[in-house]
Amino acid sequence: MKKTTPPIKCNYHAHTIRCGHATGTEREYIEAAIRGGFRVLGFSDHVPYPFLDGHVSHMRMTLGQTRGYFDTLLRLKEEYKDQIEIHIGFEAEYDRESFPRLKAFLDDYPCEYLIQGQHFLAVEHEQVYSGMRMTDPDLLRAYADRLVAGMESGHFLYVAHPDLPDFRGSNAEYRRIMRPVCQAAKACGMPLEINLLGLLQGRAYPTERFFTLAASEGCKAIIGMDAHAPEMLSSETLYQKGLAFAKKCKIPLVYQLDMLERV
Repeated sequence: MKKTTPPIKCNYHAHTIRCGHATGTEREYIEAAIRGGFRVLGFSDHVPYPFLDGHVSHMRMTLGQTRGYFDTLLRLKEEYKDQIEIHIGFEAEYDRESFPRLKAFLDDYPCEYLIQGQHFLAVEHEQVYSGMRMTDPDLLRAYADRLVAGMESGHFLYVAHPDLPDFRGSNAEYRRIMRPVCQAAKACGMPLEINLLGLLQGRAYPTERFFTLAASEGCKAIIGMDAHAPEMLSSETLYQKGLAFAKKCKIPLVYQLDMLERV
């Protein structure tokens, strides 16, 4: 594979052990990113959520761990400031009714950005997972509608794994339902993430059919490592595969993002 050097190597999608399904310390992620040639590293662990019914999530940090998340990363941000630029945010789902409660909770913390990752078609504990294998176009449409609503809310920096659903219906139906997602991304100026964790693990995403559609609608993509282990950030081979995927889909990439007040 021919190596391509991006203008500046950045990643805004990295997790921490607090989510319960990632490994490694924050320091290990930072040092792996430096070895991997990254100039910018954003931490965006799964957002803690103030569920009204007291539900305790098994895929995100607790509310009580939030202060430690920021305190740890703020210390490391200062310690490594001469080697790498560090930003602190979250990966979050958008739900029109409950998002104001989440925002009120986050207002007490120095959160720099959110990326939109719609993992569920309903509230989390109903376990209607967006990435499941599906043939019902109504399920795909429910996912697309949530993506568009989140993009139009103005709270998110970009969309993580926009092609998460493993839709097994016709390509024509897929394009008809997902085209408004691409159109909203274009209108909102939001990049769509080529997710390298999915590429690494052979998941159903990223998909060429989505990103070729996005390219035809004038969208731009961004490489997201979705790092759940430090070694992902030091893998130049994996990063180059992401660049090659974008080239194959003929979708232009953006690399560095402005930390605008989106939260």
